[in-house]
Amino acid sequence: MASRRFSKGVTTLVIFSSLASPSFAGGLERGGYNIDLLFDNSRFSVQSGATYVMPQRRLTNVKDTKASDGLGTNGTGGGSTTADETEDYWVPYLGVKVGFGDAIDCLGDYSTPFGAHTNPGTDWLGVNNNIETKISTRNYGLTCSYRFDMGPGQLRLIGGGFYQTVEGFKTRLVAPITGAASAIYDGTGRLDLADQAMGWRAGIAYEIEEYAFRASLVYNSKVKYDDLTGTVDLTEVPKAVSPTNPYLGVVTPVYGSAEAPDSVELKLQSGIAPDWLAFGSVKWTNWSVLQSISFCPKATKGVVACNAGSQLTSLDLLYRDGWTISGGVGHKFNDQWAGALSLTWDRGTSQGYGAQTDTWTLGAGVSYTPVENVEWRLAGALGIMTAGDSGTFVYNGKTYGDDVSYSFGDDLVAALSTSVKIKF
Repeated sequence: MASRRFSKGVTTLVIFSSLASPSFAGGLERGGYNIDLLFDNSRFSVQSGATYVMPQRRLTNVKDTKASDGLGTNGTGGGSTTADETEDYWVPYLGVKVGFGDAIDCLGDYSTPFGAHTNPGTDWLGVNNNIETKISTRNYGLTCSYRFDMGPGQLRLIGGGFYQTVEGFKTRLVAPITGAASAIYDGTGRLDLADQAMGWRAGIAYEIEEYAFRASLVYNSKVKYDDLTGTVDLTEVPKAVSPTNPYLGVVTPVYGSAEAPDSVELKLQSGIAPDWLAFGSVKWTNWSVLQSISFCPKATKGVVACNAGSQLTSLDLLYRDGWTISGGVGHKFNDQWAGALSLTWDRGTSQGYGAQTDTWTLGAGVSYTPVENVEWRLAGALGIMTAGDSGTFVYNGKTYGDDVSYSFGDDLVAALSTSVKIKF
């Protein structure tokens, strides 16, 4: 039977060991939603940390497959058949947990749950599809729980809400510019977007402290961005390219709508021997809500519906739902040091369009507690993003991905994570 001392020391490793691996998940997920600090058994605790992720996705065998928008970077097939697609990124986190009496706990947190940054550049054969795309979110949450005795343990009811912002841009080559005009124009177009919205969460957990046992099930709602606004900047494409197109050579305000996905996550942990803990989780994320996001001129709002038939441009993601399964063990070596190992599988969200394939990740970390109320954590993770290819994909009768095709091998992804927690 595990001791109380064991439950205080090793159970915190579940929070710690999960910091790195979720950053590799499919879709637009980065830090995801993490409310593990809510379960901290201190009256007051503050945790601040950051994860640095280094994906190494390299595209090969690139082919420009759509001649109507010009072939390659110069209109006649110029450009590289390879490209480094991904950029490194940071995932910050800040949480403050306060306990009220013996039954109520509340957590306020800041995180960046979703994001993406691809930057294959201007010298690959797929520039008509993408030069650079970046999407970032900021999330401000408040989650509370009420717990009461039930059987040998305690049942915890969880609820809360969060405010989330999104912003981003995408640049691509609209039309290759040749001759004297190339000294003035580069032929690129840029979409900028931004919005803010609210979401909520609800869940339940059961804990038996004596055995370091906890089972939790938490649902996070969709976040409906019903008022996405921004601009399409085509000032780098001269009117001469298509004199009848009113959007060339100008900046056009646009609007659209999208949803950040809802998710359900089941987490389990239990002491398996003195100073040993096993943990695991299963998460479903509704990434299929993100298919093709249309952006239409604001001047048409209320006149015609914004869809593929009336759009000025679109952000094409075409995701399928994601599944993430993780498991591992933690061990407390002494009153100051503990460690954990985890293995995570994440199902890729791409369906033959895009480069998000299955990912396998091995994570490891240590926890150091120099004094009773201070804990420092350091983790690392190494993963494999599996091979695949991208090309033509048909969704709701419309063809996507007919402008470029490419393949990619098994690529590495790595991460380092550190955090400090102070508790009273």
